[in-house]
Amino acid sequence: MKRFAEEKLKKWLEHPYRKPLIIRGARQVGKSTMVRNFANANNLNLIEVNLEKYLELDNIFQTLKIQNIIREIEGLTGKSALSANSLLFLDEIQATPHALQALRYFYEELPRLPVIAAGSLLEFALSKHNFSMPVGRIEYLYLGPMTFEEFLIESDKNLLDYLTDFGLATSIPQTVHKRLLEKHREFLFIGGMPEAVLRYIQTNQLSEAISVHQSILETYKDDFSKYVRQEQLIRLHRVFDYVASAVGDKVKYSNISKDDKARELKIAIDLLSKAGLITPVYHSSCAGIPLNAQADSSKFKLLFLDVGLMNRVCGLDWLALNSMDERKLVNEGSIAEQFIGQHLLYPNNSAETPSLNYWLREEKTSNAEIDYVISRGDLILPAEVKAGKSGSLKSLFQFALDKKTQIAIRFDLNLPSIQNIAHNIQQNQRTEIVSLTLISLPLYLVCQLNRLIDGIRKEGIVTV
Repeated sequence: MKRFAEEKLKKWLEHPYRKPLIIRGARQVGKSTMVRNFANANNLNLIEVNLEKYLELDNIFQTLKIQNIIREIEGLTGKSALSANSLLFLDEIQATPHALQALRYFYEELPRLPVIAAGSLLEFALSKHNFSMPVGRIEYLYLGPMTFEEFLIESDKNLLDYLTDFGLATSIPQTVHKRLLEKHREFLFIGGMPEAVLRYIQTNQLSEAISVHQSILETYKDDFSKYVRQEQLIRLHRVFDYVASAVGDKVKYSNISKDDKARELKIAIDLLSKAGLITPVYHSSCAGIPLNAQADSSKFKLLFLDVGLMNRVCGLDWLALNSMDERKLVNEGSIAEQFIGQHLLYPNNSAETPSLNYWLREEKTSNAEIDYVISRGDLILPAEVKAGKSGSLKSLFQFALDKKTQIAIRFDLNLPSIQNIAHNIQQNQRTEIVSLTLISLPLYLVCQLNRLIDGIRKEGIVTV
């Protein structure tokens, strides 16, 4: 199946100053399959070694003698690593951590050999070994679940052009909008795990995704024993299940468990974050760029890895999801917020560490919360997620007043629109008039957000 990250692999391969590339991401998001598809599409001689199967190679990598390492790999695979068009792929590199250190010497001694490594539990390997990463000698690519647009390529490719061609001065036909909403709801159930998408495409049965989801979830839970001691497993399971049912809620440790200490729950959250299964979204004061510089680690909410897996943990089947009206959709497990969040985390699979922020104002008389705050260049934009066709904009106006913001994003189920709106807000015993340009986008356009924002930065707002 097509992954947009393959285009980044192509640019990496052709770059004159290419460095060994580490693809990072949770288990089963498709890292290995993508590399194989990329090698096949570009007629590369793929030399693949799954290091989980050959743990003894760690001793060879520890020598840091590249010629000896190459000979071992060639003897194992029966392929010449130094032949033209070769691509060395070290899969599950966390199993032999010294291979990470050796990447520096591949770069310095064999720069003509392209090397890709992939690891699902890389952070755990690094925390257990006392060696420095080859900073400046490697590159990263973070891979998440398949996006809605990648799902469309497999399920209804004709619809994709309406998204990639959309501009703030154009419109989407009502008939196309309806079809996109239908495909979007399918995606909310199937999610972006490649195996689940593939099973649906092969069988055209939405119910087939359930068994795939369950298998993936069991694999993740089997991995838990690699993170913690036996007595901590129950706590890890408890946190895992809680996150799926509480996406979008500010984390209060007492809501997760009244029997576990906050410190213990914090450790469990950190472990699941390292595995890529959940992601903290930290409150930021949003006073400037970068947003993370003003982040408050004590105030955060959590995202699950994938919306399809989240719904499976929560017990939602297709019949339940498809029968939800718009209002119920926004209240059942914050499904829309998870959908938007996982796409914002992996914007076309970035080289930057995935991170997200939100904004929270807690005052007795004027609480306010913005689902996500995003930045693009020097532009800071609040983004609200409304799964239905209506919703209050009070928090957006409060953010605009506090941060002097003039543009805001709302994701909902409506056709795209741009509105100039104003609202009166009581502030310090005064009435303030706040004006705002609100760009409303249907949820399914989230993958185009960065492109649209860049257009705003370059050309300004263009009214639909």
